[in-house]
Amino acid sequence: MQLRITHQTRYRYTPPVQHAQHMAWLQPITTPWQQLQEFSLEVDPAPASQHVSTDVFGNQRCHFSLEQPHSELLVTARSLVQTTPPPIRYSHASCAQVRDQFAYRAGQQFSQAAEFLYPSPYVARDDAFARYAASSLAPDRCLFEACIELTARMHADFRYAPDSTSLHTPALTALEQRCGVCQDFAHIMLSCLRGFGLPARYVSGYLLTSPPPGQPRLIGADASHAWVSVFLPDAHGEQVLDVAGVQQHGLWCDFDPTNNRFGWGTPGEDYVTVAIGRDFGDVTPLRGVLHGGGQGHTLEVGVTVEPA
Repeated sequence: MQLRITHQTRYRYTPPVQHAQHMAWLQPITTPWQQLQEFSLEVDPAPASQHVSTDVFGNQRCHFSLEQPHSELLVTARSLVQTTPPPIRYSHASCAQVRDQFAYRAGQQFSQAAEFLYPSPYVARDDAFARYAASSLAPDRCLFEACIELTARMHADFRYAPDSTSLHTPALTALEQRCGVCQDFAHIMLSCLRGFGLPARYVSGYLLTSPPPGQPRLIGADASHAWVSVFLPDAHGEQVLDVAGVQQHGLWCDFDPTNNRFGWGTPGEDYVTVAIGRDFGDVTPLRGVLHGGGQGHTLEVGVTVEPA
């Protein structure tokens, strides 16, 4: 499937901002299941400087600076991505086996997947997450099947309510009130998995805005979407290693509790992955520092994903 994405962000400032520095994570990455064919980033007013770099997780980020006073900022990202359906695979490893693989041992080689084991600013460790996930993540249960069940449970237990949370709502609050948006659901699921010693990462991306005829429209398709990726050992999977040598073989399987979807490497060919990180804070679509003015501002975001 070839998808064309337009992601437009508009800020209006009162009083005008004198100058600003911004960082954007808006360029989709290339994976075995998606290939970035075209990308452009338009900034108005024109930035004084603009450059792209790769962050520690392999995402493409763009830094730009605005040196002139401005009362409005318009950032438009346009992408053309080719996606393919996720493969059909199965992992037999149990929750306990995966947890034990990543348990600390003296002299153990570093694994890149281990970076996603620990709490992070948006992913807390709390007994409430362990209690919620305990029935799914039993030690002797197949982790792949456990994640499928946890995804389905969250989809059934939680209500998608855009006005119920903000960007800074703690995952524990969203868990207690049983509602939120895709970002909240991803943080809750990450807190559940990492609390049991299982490596899981945050994924930001997009969904096809209008589904094919006869298929339901997915929740969260009018803005950036978020879901979870879990590391599952696999004898034929990729080597997860550093320069010291191979630690494990495995693959990342993606789970979307907002829509009860899952798949190896991507929940489906109607998904586009933009960036991966520990949580939302690592892959915020657009953030910045304002100097002078901007105490009052409004934000409008529009995302359209359509077949090319």
